[in-house]
Amino acid sequence: MDVPYSVKRNVLLNPGPSTTTDTVKFAQIVPDICPREAEFGNLMKGLREDLVRIVHGDTDKYTSVLFCGSGTINMDICLNSLLPKDRRILVVNNGAYSSRAVEICEFYGLPHIDLRFPVDQRPDLDIVETVLKENPDIALVYTTHNETGTGILNPIREIGAIAHKYNAVFVVDTTSTYAMRPIDVEKDNIDFCMASAQKGIMAFTGLSFIVGNRKIIEQSAEYPKRSYYCNLFLQYDFFERTGEMHFTPPVQTIYATIQALKEYWSEGEQAKWERHTRVFNAIHDGLDKLGFKDVIKREEQAGLVVSAIYPDDPNWSFQKVHDYCYERGFTIYPGKISTTNTFRLCALGAINDKDIRDFFKVFREALTACDVKIPVQYKDR
Repeated sequence: MDVPYSVKRNVLLNPGPSTTTDTVKFAQIVPDICPREAEFGNLMKGLREDLVRIVHGDTDKYTSVLFCGSGTINMDICLNSLLPKDRRILVVNNGAYSSRAVEICEFYGLPHIDLRFPVDQRPDLDIVETVLKENPDIALVYTTHNETGTGILNPIREIGAIAHKYNAVFVVDTTSTYAMRPIDVEKDNIDFCMASAQKGIMAFTGLSFIVGNRKIIEQSAEYPKRSYYCNLFLQYDFFERTGEMHFTPPVQTIYATIQALKEYWSEGEQAKWERHTRVFNAIHDGLDKLGFKDVIKREEQAGLVVSAIYPDDPNWSFQKVHDYCYERGFTIYPGKISTTNTFRLCALGAINDKDIRDFFKVFREALTACDVKIPVQYKDR
């Protein structure tokens, strides 16, 4: 795809939206079209099938359902749509985004168990199994693949196996791993996973999607209806009958997403993951050279988010460091851990390891400009 000119490129090291290519940006510039036209419906049909194929799903068994909104809309939809009457949800919770799932349950008044683990540790699988064994009314198990607040990788394949052992549906928030870390819905025991266009696909905000088991979606037609807009079966059924979204879709974002998917297939699943891994390793290399410490054990990180602890230096100011980097084309992001002051650097988007090496030159300059001692210092850690 030809582009008329280059757009100023910023390197986003936040956990989404991610850095995009110019070709994805300009894919939004298309002739105006009514989204009820058959031409546009055909575009969405191919898009939906591609979203299933990314996680190696059989399109006869699995489908994808599109919604307007950020990633949180997917959480809302799965939790309120997939719980049968008089049953409970088990949230395996070790971070901010699983905690958000608990908040959604609370807002809807959904019966649930908030099974909490420390944010810097993986869930204890024996405890997960014990809870399921002792609570046969649990119909849905929910967890997060990569807790973006910390970067920890949860053992979803194992949790999914336990959920299925006790006849529960397994729902995974893959917002921060989909189209980056390879996922196989069958091998990973996933019934439903989710993401948004602005993350691993490297498109734009406004389009989210759920990939899930058709049979379970159709069964959910008999479940209590807890939302009108955010109901999985109603949206799925409208797609199946008409080829369209029930409500107005984000037209330009869909065009950009289709272009981003072309670039995904061109790069290839494994090559893309290897690129993200090179970026991730470059982030660690840069932080190590400056003396920063991680929150999560290196071997338990998902390979996409590094959560670094603030140094014990009176001159350290995240905002000042952020602003220095931002003015020079690099965006860093604050942490999301209530008990520890952290910032995050993420290996998402259309970036490479050279971008990270360039970033750390600027980051070191920022520390120097703020009179932060290098290597950074910690007290009794």
